[in-house]
Amino acid sequence: MLYPELFKTMEAVRWNMATSIPWSEFDGTKLSDEQAHTIKMNAITEWAALPATEMFLRDNRGDSDFCAFMSIWFFEEQKHSLVLIEYLRRFRPDLVPTEEELHKVRFEFDPAAELETLMLHFCGEIRLNHWYRCAANWHTEPVIRAIYRTIAQDEARHAGAYLQYMRRALKDRGEETSLAARHAFAKIGVLMASASRSSQAMHPTNLHVNKAMFPNDTVQSKMPEPGWLERWLDTQIRFDSGWEGRVAGRILHILSGLLDTDFTSVKDLNRYRKEAMAKMFGTGVLAAT
Repeated sequence: MLYPELFKTMEAVRWNMATSIPWSEFDGTKLSDEQAHTIKMNAITEWAALPATEMFLRDNRGDSDFCAFMSIWFFEEQKHSLVLIEYLRRFRPDLVPTEEELHKVRFEFDPAAELETLMLHFCGEIRLNHWYRCAANWHTEPVIRAIYRTIAQDEARHAGAYLQYMRRALKDRGEETSLAARHAFAKIGVLMASASRSSQAMHPTNLHVNKAMFPNDTVQSKMPEPGWLERWLDTQIRFDSGWEGRVAGRILHILSGLLDTDFTSVKDLNRYRKEAMAKMFGTGVLAAT
C-alpha cells in the first residue's frame, strides 16, 4: 500500500495556516481590487476538490489504498480554498465567497475511466503548480504571494503522489492493467501537453464532466463569472507560451521516465499512444468499436 508512506511524508512537510503564513506582513497598498477578485475566484475553484473527491471515491471503490490517500488530498485541497478565504476574511471581507457560491461548484461528475482520470489529475496538479507560481509573480502584496507559493508546492507534491499510483498501475497490477495504463497515460498526456493549441484552459475544472448538464457541466461554468479563468490566465497573470512550454516539458519529461521512452515532443507521445492502442487491440484489452 502507498497510503501509509504518503501520509508520513506529507505530514512531515505540512504547513500550518496560523503560523506558516506571514499574515503580519500584509501591505494593503499593494493589493488592487482586480487582484483581490482573482483570489476569490481561486478560492471557489479550489472548493471543487469536494465533488472531485466524491468522484474518486465512487470510481475507485475497489481500491481502498487510493481512496485512503484521498483523505490527504481532499484535506490539503480544501485547505487551499480555506487559506484564500481566510486572506479575504482578514483583508477584503467584502469578497469572501458565500456558502451558496461555494456549494454551486459541487455537482455530480459522470463516471469515468479510472486510469484516464488519474492521469488527468496528475497533469492538473502540474499545471496548477505552474499557474500558482505565475500568479505569485503577478501579485504584488507579500502575504498573498507567499500563499500562492505555498499552495504551489502542495500541488507539486500531489502530482508526485499521483505519479506513485500511476507507477503502481504499470508495474504491480498485471499485464492487462499495464497495457491499459500505458494507453491511458499517453492519451491524456497528448491532450494535456497540447494546451498551446487550444483556446481552452486544459485543467480538470475546465473540462465537461456531466452530459446531462452540458454545456454547463464544468466547474468553471458554475463560477460567479464563468469566463474568469481565461481572463486570469491570458490578461492578468499572463500565463504565456513560455509558461505553457514548461508545463508540456514537465509532462513529457516525467512520462519519458515512467514509460521508458524518450518523448521530446507531443508528436513522439502521440506515436507511442497509437502503438499502445494497437497492442491493446492485439491482446483484446481494448475491444474494437
